[in-house]
Amino acid sequence: MIIDAHQHFWQKYLSFDYGWLDAPQHKAINKDFLPADLLKNISQVGVEKTVFVQTQHNVEENRWALGLADQHDFIAGVVGWVDLASPKCEEQLLEFKDNPKFVGIRHTTQDEPDDDFIIRDDVRRGLKVLEKHGVPFDLLFYVKHLKHAALLAKEFPNLPMVIDHLAKPRIKEQVTEDWVNNFREAAKQPNVYCKLSGMVTEADWENWKPADLKPYVETALEAFTPQRCMYGSDWPVCELAASYKDVFNALKEIVGPLTESEHAAIFGKTANEFYGLNLIP
Repeated sequence: MIIDAHQHFWQKYLSFDYGWLDAPQHKAINKDFLPADLLKNISQVGVEKTVFVQTQHNVEENRWALGLADQHDFIAGVVGWVDLASPKCEEQLLEFKDNPKFVGIRHTTQDEPDDDFIIRDDVRRGLKVLEKHGVPFDLLFYVKHLKHAALLAKEFPNLPMVIDHLAKPRIKEQVTEDWVNNFREAAKQPNVYCKLSGMVTEADWENWKPADLKPYVETALEAFTPQRCMYGSDWPVCELAASYKDVFNALKEIVGPLTESEHAAIFGKTANEFYGLNLIP
């Protein structure tokens, strides 16, 4: 079974904050993207199940996405949001925790003005709540935040964490020096995983090719092994630089030399294990 571990939906008329879509460079994705749109894309490449990942700091999006998941069987999981810094964090989490399709939490850490937001005392109390309840956490980091990953993993050894989009290294410039050391340090912690996602939008949108992504994917596979790496399309954000099919095929090409079992891990088993999807025996 092939699983896309990272996709989004949005609907412009909803009372969420979609202001970022109004930026001129985001014109191509400044419209509704809903399950029927995604289904057309995944059907072309054989993806059977997906995991929706939050875009809002609003528990209402959790309810909306879980409603979509109830209507569409291919949506296997929802990574939602709770206010980690709030005394109500656990109360918010308990509303959703027992829904079998509620599989994780993410905070858009990359947008926080405080680069040390994720290690604040109040936020770490929230992460302790996630650890207590066994709810995985997505790390949406820029390279500058990566130094916190190993630290958090050691403090919360029973909290599964996954680095989204390899922490957005500078693929367009083919730079690794500011990224690779902290990335490898994170990989030394057994509770940290990595999504092979979001790379085309860190590359040259107009002229990228799979070879541009390859050094970063190879570093991730070496550091984390395929058993802790998972495919994610980052659809529809990827549409800024590539079609769904192009993103999928690029990763397939890059990991071509790997064994069948390693392919199975990257394209399904790792996500199934990390999020507890119970789709693959």
